[in-house]
Amino acid sequence: MIEPALFAAGSPTCLSSGGAGGLANASPTVYKACMTDRAMQEATFLILTALADGSQHGYGIIADVQEISGGRVRLRAGTLYTALDRLRADGLIGVDREEIVGGRLRRYYRLTAEGTERLAAEAARLQANAKAALTRLKPLGVVT
Repeated sequence: MIEPALFAAGSPTCLSSGGAGGLANASPTVYKACMTDRAMQEATFLILTALADGSQHGYGIIADVQEISGGRVRLRAGTLYTALDRLRADGLIGVDREEIVGGRLRRYYRLTAEGTERLAAEAARLQANAKAALTRLKPLGVVT
């Protein structure tokens, strides 16, 4: 059972009309449309942010994500490549080029136009949320 709270308010196409709280149907299109309404996972946000500076190969992305997050997020190779496959399937990134280095394939990834739009929208959402939090903390003397 999918909880309705997982989807954005005002997204009736994501909810079952049968009242069971599930998806309206099991088509991948409906699933993808519903999932794009959700907040982006931090790792996804950081991977897309790393690629916003230009195309990179996997280990370059791992290093960049660690740097962007101040060392707080350290992606493992398996986690990264699973995420990259999902992001490619979602149309948010694409393969820029491939080369052989030391007898091994090195694949470079780039943001697509859709990936750029989704990253910009998520960055704006996070910025608005942070502004609201800081505004509410200021009277408490926590933030100057």
